[in-house]
Amino acid sequence: MIYLSVFVRFAVDFSVFPYEADGIIILIFKFWLPVNLVIFILFNMYNRIWEFASIIEALRIVKAAFCSFISLVIIGNILELTSYKSCYLIAWIFLTCLTLGTRFFYRIIRTARQSNIAGSSAGKTQNIMIIGAGHVGNTLIREIERDRRFDNFKVVCLIDDDTSKINRYIGCAKVVGGREKIVWAAKQYDVDEIIFAIPSADNKTRHEIFNNCISTSCVIKTLPSCYQILNRKASLSMLRKVDIADLLERPQIELELDELYGFIHGKAVLVTGAGGSIGSELCRQLALYKPGKLIIFDIYENSAYYIQSELRDAFPELEIITLIGSVRDVDRLNYICSTYRPDIVYHAAAHKHVPLMEDSPNEAVKNNVIGTLNAVCAANKYGASRFVMISTDKAVNPTSVMGATKRICEMIIQYYDRHSATEYVAVRFGNVLGSNGSVIPIFMKQIEEGGPVTVTHPEIIRYFMTIPEAVSLVLQAGTYAHGGEIFVLDMGEPVKILSLAENMIRLSGLVPYKDIDIEITGLRPGEKIFEELLMDEEEIIETPNKKIYTGKPIDMDEIKFVKQLEHLKAVMDDESYDIRSLIHEIVPTYNFEMNQNLYSSSCNAEVTNHSFKKTESTSTILH
Repeated sequence: MIYLSVFVRFAVDFSVFPYEADGIIILIFKFWLPVNLVIFILFNMYNRIWEFASIIEALRIVKAAFCSFISLVIIGNILELTSYKSCYLIAWIFLTCLTLGTRFFYRIIRTARQSNIAGSSAGKTQNIMIIGAGHVGNTLIREIERDRRFDNFKVVCLIDDDTSKINRYIGCAKVVGGREKIVWAAKQYDVDEIIFAIPSADNKTRHEIFNNCISTSCVIKTLPSCYQILNRKASLSMLRKVDIADLLERPQIELELDELYGFIHGKAVLVTGAGGSIGSELCRQLALYKPGKLIIFDIYENSAYYIQSELRDAFPELEIITLIGSVRDVDRLNYICSTYRPDIVYHAAAHKHVPLMEDSPNEAVKNNVIGTLNAVCAANKYGASRFVMISTDKAVNPTSVMGATKRICEMIIQYYDRHSATEYVAVRFGNVLGSNGSVIPIFMKQIEEGGPVTVTHPEIIRYFMTIPEAVSLVLQAGTYAHGGEIFVLDMGEPVKILSLAENMIRLSGLVPYKDIDIEITGLRPGEKIFEELLMDEEEIIETPNKKIYTGKPIDMDEIKFVKQLEHLKAVMDDESYDIRSLIHEIVPTYNFEMNQNLYSSSCNAEVTNHSFKKTESTSTILH
């Protein structure tokens, strides 16, 4: 290196090439070569994996070469070789270039070879469109280019609404336009997969873009939102398929965190049905607010064990008590409440499957009605300050046993609130996306099996919310409660189940009625065309949260209600008893003989106008 630099320095005029150069170079090598070796060792130049060389490795080489250059200058000055100063600079340039070249040469050869192998053996390349030409999109492109696992994937275009980025490139991919170009670009570039890479996008933006994406036949994937990513760097490992929850335009519920923290922190909290979809999410969110102890209660030990293990890993400092038992067992509930003295009870234990409860109405009464009565009485007896019950929109003008039993539970809540120091409230919401037994997992399984997807009625509609939204409502309702209220959520526009099925097929990269058929099977026993959130007698009252409302309690004959409950309890074990008629006596709006076809003619008109009507004269929570 030194000899070459001296040669280049004096190459213009060989007549002045110094005769003593050979001796001087040998002398310099005696001192500089060992020093240079030490410098390269200190910079870890000999233990790098150069097939993954990047700009960081290049900067490391530049720094090491610069330090080597400084050491050469110092050695030259000590040896008083002042006439060779220009040679030192040339030597530095040679050292940097050759070191970079030799170390990156392996990566260049490997990349070219790997591309040839992938092209010849792996079949069709998967063309990818990335939506979002920002830092996250750039990170994903670089990861796809670098990681050999994605050698069959190629980013062919990008979409971004920022007009200043259009027709510019990231890597080899061009920004072809804004969201209006999604469908065109998918066809033009033969896109197989779309990646949504804008974690900061709000729900409305995500909703609009995803609706454009599902018009294509591409598999659609997305990254979590910013608050889910937090400080973690976005990467391909965080990608997930877009699900139907991403298409909900309604913004997430905003919680009053200070109120929740003050309400839950340090208190003993009991969750019944804690292993279920709602119960387990309740436990997760409750743990964030640091209760004094969290009591997990469920009849199914596997589910209870899973949520216990998850919470112990995530919150090692939290006191978690996991107990197995049934809400039907009044002695077990009394023991738990007398031993652990819960301040707050969240009652999520229930039978919720509509068709199954039609075949087993007595079991619905035992678990839903009597189980709730047992939990309510135990909370009252052992001094819980608040009791929050999970209800359903199917309790409004019910046509199913499940809905009717849940309406009786609401009546129990309102009755006991008038006669107890404990504040009892119910929370009523619609279908929960992704919960056990809900329509979403069923549709997903049917799509994975190649169809057909079964829909009970072409006009059937439902209100939907995510599990975190449902639980957020429950928690917030607990802070607003003064006793006796039924809380409901403004869930936006209802969703037609047929459209839901079609969109889920499209989100899987398939075409409805072509790749996957949809069959109409007819309404199941107890099933409605549409669900309602409030009865006619219930008056809407606003809460401080603009998305949460309460229904005014309905007057009832309490003496008669108590006698009916006693009668229901007395006959619930008699399978020959017409228990539906007795349920109808307690809930007059329960019509179990209704011809479901009567809904068809009025469905569209009623649903179109079925939204929350705020009562101007009442804007405070009923005490």
